[in-house]
Amino acid sequence: MKLYLDTSALLKLYVDEEGSARVRARVAVADLVATSLIAYVEARAALARRRHAGDLSPADHRRVVRDLDDDWERYVRLEVTERLVHDAAGLADRHRLRAYDALHLASARALGGDRADPTVFASWDDALDAAAAREGFRVLRG
Repeated sequence: MKLYLDTSALLKLYVDEEGSARVRARVAVADLVATSLIAYVEARAALARRRHAGDLSPADHRRVVRDLDDDWERYVRLEVTERLVHDAAGLADRHRLRAYDALHLASARALGGDRADPTVFASWDDALDAAAAREGFRVLRG
């Protein structure tokens, strides 16, 4: 099974919150785990917000960033290409998605998948989950 993680799902690997155990369990059995290159900056920005808000101590922030950096090379990282951007624009229009959500869905589509080797799409965003389901993905959600 291929597992695509948007940033909300990716963060669950590093910060304990609702859905973390479910994402970790799927990652453990996935043949490959993929995300978009944009997930790195989205994740780092989200972690910085949590640190500045006091939700992550400076020490925990350093540990989580180090863990993300250590794991990053293990993920299949999909590049944001001209073709992907155009696909994302169509998805944004068709499903009324925000720009980065559309880029994540387009990235998952670029990863591909079929009945024999399905791609599971993991997100904790209702609109994005619904769009992924309409695009034919199995959706991992708590």
